[in-house]
Amino acid sequence: MHSLVFLCAQKVVSHHSTVRGALEFIPKELYPVLFKAAFMDKRTLVLQDLVQTWPFPILSFRKLLRKCQHCDRALLQEKPNKLCVQTVILGVVAYLNEALEDRLHSQSKRQRLQILDMTGLQDDGIDQGPESMSLWSRTVTLAKACIDVSKHQSKCTKRTSKRRKGPYSSSVTLPLPQPVSVEVHVDLFVNSTSYGVLKDALQNNANSMLRLKCRDFRAEELPIASTVGLLEFLDPTGVRQVDLRFNNLGLSGLRVILPHMAKFTNLVSLKLPYSNIDVRRLSAGMEGSLHYFATQLSRLSCLKELNLGSSRLSGKLRQLLGDLQGPLESLELAFCYLLPNDLAYLSQSLHTPTLKKLDLSGNNLSDSLLQPFQHLLEEASSSLLHLDIMECRLMDIHLESLLPALCRCSQLRYLGVFGNPLSTRGLKNLLQRTMGLLYLQLVIYPYPVDCYSENLPWPPTSSNLLNGSVDEEKFSRVNAELQQMLLTASRTDAVWTTNLCRHNTLDYFNL
Repeated sequence: MHSLVFLCAQKVVSHHSTVRGALEFIPKELYPVLFKAAFMDKRTLVLQDLVQTWPFPILSFRKLLRKCQHCDRALLQEKPNKLCVQTVILGVVAYLNEALEDRLHSQSKRQRLQILDMTGLQDDGIDQGPESMSLWSRTVTLAKACIDVSKHQSKCTKRTSKRRKGPYSSSVTLPLPQPVSVEVHVDLFVNSTSYGVLKDALQNNANSMLRLKCRDFRAEELPIASTVGLLEFLDPTGVRQVDLRFNNLGLSGLRVILPHMAKFTNLVSLKLPYSNIDVRRLSAGMEGSLHYFATQLSRLSCLKELNLGSSRLSGKLRQLLGDLQGPLESLELAFCYLLPNDLAYLSQSLHTPTLKKLDLSGNNLSDSLLQPFQHLLEEASSSLLHLDIMECRLMDIHLESLLPALCRCSQLRYLGVFGNPLSTRGLKNLLQRTMGLLYLQLVIYPYPVDCYSENLPWPPTSSNLLNGSVDEEKFSRVNAELQQMLLTASRTDAVWTTNLCRHNTLDYFNL
């Protein structure tokens, strides 16, 4: 639904020349609705003019593109349009360049725009079309804009320096107008390809008119020295999440990197998946590195989310988590080769009563971990919102024993059981028994073992299930039956799907 105000705004932004001539007469209260209309309809020329003359100190994507009283379309939940995002950045650059020229000619204007907040834009890494703009692309575009502004700033400073000396005497000094700057609040994603340009932008950050203030930092496949270098350039007060993945750090690499995290006093989330940690065969020296790693983790006083996925942590969970200053709310331990004593510790720890998100995918919960996991579920039942137990070798009989504890998780919103060897009967039982979990909105379930075209080895491995051939006709009938069960129970609000793409959009900060 669009209000009459929004419909009028759409009409106005469709005529660029008219808008440009009338900008100085438009009440500033109309700028937000005009911005959203221009962004939604891809009116890039109008969008740039609006940004360049923005009358408020803050321009926030999160506030301007969300559902509002004039337009119920939440553009913030859609993939951001590439041209529109680029246009906003160009508008800010043009605003700063204009301010630079004013300074050069000793014309002082009151600064309007001070903060551009680009955080919160969607980027699940899936189906990035030619019109959308990924987080990586936004990072590169912003870094290049910062470099361009710094170069222009340097040229203008030299020209200003010459003029300030006066025409006849080098001792005459003219007053320097107050500097103008815009701080960009942004999430950054860097890899080996974009490292150079981001490093150059961050190096000049302190003195640049266009400054990056990172909220969530993500780095993939970077050498240790490069990662440390970028972390050192980040504003320590703004960082809430650091995500280092596929960097093959090992305990020796983490020993180098973790001390640089302590300066991030507001760090809430630390993700270190695929770090190549293996505690199963530790030398004496590596035992010391593990202890040092745990000590450095304990210094992160605000930590609420920790991801150590795909590290072999067998028997070491107490050592790693036992000294944390506060309870975790999100813990991801996928494919960590956990032992019963790990889950026994976790169920008795200070973390479990506060856990909102738990990922134990890839751990074999069908054997000796089953009973400790059942106890862990019971202890976390009052707080748990998100549970991932994909590829855990759970068969119908195991799921049946877990259901009483699972059904006590009254706040549960998401359940991932994909990759487990469950039958159609087991899935129907799961659906029927969890019908009473009124907040459960998304379940990602596996293809039933009785829907495969060929006979699976028993018990099947995750590889067997992922690579096996599914009889689409059989599965279509099963899916229809599950959907009918939801309809009959008046639970059409709940989504049951085998589509893993939905899983990637879930985030701790959105729980």
